[in-house]
Amino acid sequence: MAVECRPPARRVATVAGGLLLASGVVLAAANLRPAVTSLAVVLPEVQQVLGLSTDMTSVLTALPTLCFGLVAMIAPLAARRLGSRGAITLALALLTAGLLVRVLAGPTLLVAGTFVASSAIALCNVLIPVVVKESFPGRIGVVTGAYSASLAGGGALAASVTAPIDGALGGWRPAVGSWALLAAAALVAWWLGTRGHSRDGAGRRGRHEAPRSLLRSPLAWVVTGFFGLQALVAYTVMSWLPQILRETAGIDAATAGVLLAIVLVIGVPISFFAPPLAARARSQTGMVVALLLCGLVGFGGLLVAPTVAPGLWALLIGVAMGIFPVALTLLSLRTRTGADTAALSAMAQSFGYLIAAAGPFLVGVLRGNTGSWTASLLLIVGIYALQLVLGVLASRPRHV
Repeated sequence: MAVECRPPARRVATVAGGLLLASGVVLAAANLRPAVTSLAVVLPEVQQVLGLSTDMTSVLTALPTLCFGLVAMIAPLAARRLGSRGAITLALALLTAGLLVRVLAGPTLLVAGTFVASSAIALCNVLIPVVVKESFPGRIGVVTGAYSASLAGGGALAASVTAPIDGALGGWRPAVGSWALLAAAALVAWWLGTRGHSRDGAGRRGRHEAPRSLLRSPLAWVVTGFFGLQALVAYTVMSWLPQILRETAGIDAATAGVLLAIVLVIGVPISFFAPPLAARARSQTGMVVALLLCGLVGFGGLLVAPTVAPGLWALLIGVAMGIFPVALTLLSLRTRTGADTAALSAMAQSFGYLIAAAGPFLVGVLRGNTGSWTASLLLIVGIYALQLVLGVLASRPRHV
């Protein structure tokens, strides 16, 4: 009887372990945007309290995406040394520390803490898709959908409640610093989900073979450009949309935060449905075009008629932000193996986020030098048009 019971017991243990790991993935993903969106909501207050210039503020808003690009280059090395799961554990510990440090004093610690937190997020950005590819090979679309939905939900939560926390606790420091609690919870959940696992495939492979370079693959560069431009728009929205709405539509900080939350929370249902649909479809072109056209209309509305229907423009921009889980899914769909997924993920996110870093910086500088948001919004509309071209090319069924 004991022998007959072992296989069901092992199956139960495997399922339980998979659920714990999936829960760790979801909670870790919830921490990948609050570092940006919580600060964006109270950015004018931070500027005033710390005496930051417009150019310095532009650098601060560009710092996360710059870190995402630079640190993504070393993510494969961290995975080979620690394993993907171990590297993510370290990243979540650093994220918790960085979120606390940046609210302790003046501009120097704000920048330093943001750098540490953003570097930690960069490791998670690259390595979580690898864990999904290797640990859930038959459910890439479903797990990627849950991961993307949690990512959008975490960003939306931070955007919607940071301003009320600011009012309740009497300042931006406790409001922004409180998100370290969510990072600490993710660290505990991830440790529980990966406890007892041996070093994963990425770590074992690193001792025997060098990672494949995709720098000569045209498709890899197309995917990288597409990923970079969608990230450029996303982090520009998360960094500047509340201030754009406050200055062009004449709404208050709390309402602007709620609209940013709407933009982000719309991504939750899209994130659940888009990756599985994309994974089953032979081509993702129709989905890509439909989503990006919504973004063109939304930003076009902010450009020509910001006060007419700011809620509608925010809604359309939020739908367009659903392109992120599709771009994330393409990292797996355009590759055949976990090793290639790791290589493409590192390439797309390193070079892609370096491209993306220009967005928040240029948008802020254009606003500071021109005195209006017109040039900044025209820039975003042009980027959407280029992203549409690259998205069509990246969504065709082929592999690197």
